[in-house]
Amino acid sequence: MTAEGRLRAEGPVGIDELLERVREGLDRVEADTAHDAARAGEALLVDIRYAALRERDGLIPGALVVERNELEWRLDPQGSHRAPEATSHALRVVIVCNEGYASSLAAASLRQLGLHRATDLVGGFQAWRAAGLPVTELPVDGLPVTAALVTGRR
Repeated sequence: MTAEGRLRAEGPVGIDELLERVREGLDRVEADTAHDAARAGEALLVDIRYAALRERDGLIPGALVVERNELEWRLDPQGSHRAPEATSHALRVVIVCNEGYASSLAAASLRQLGLHRATDLVGGFQAWRAAGLPVTELPVDGLPVTAALVTGRR
């Protein structure tokens, strides 16, 4: 029985146990592996962080930004609101949240839609940044982040 099947069969669980069970069914990836897979065109990175975190910390270059509440609609290859990148159920999707918790639950949800290669980034965006991988900082009020910090607009 799959991890998802066990979740339905066994009834209510706490969030820590749910997270543990969901992760059993995922082939979670480290930041360097996700970076290499995305660069090689072997995986689509999907950033589900909310806008304030993206504005504060920046973006992963090339990642598709889809806020969590729209994720299933945007990545369902059969959906009427799908993103152009959602080409197939065989697409390898690596979900990125801030620290690697919400992304595990999101990846499990995508698997229920048939995206059987969906997974998530261990440690989330913070692990990506800590690994020294590329990050694009967003401008604040039209100013580069460094200028915005100097002017106090951040």
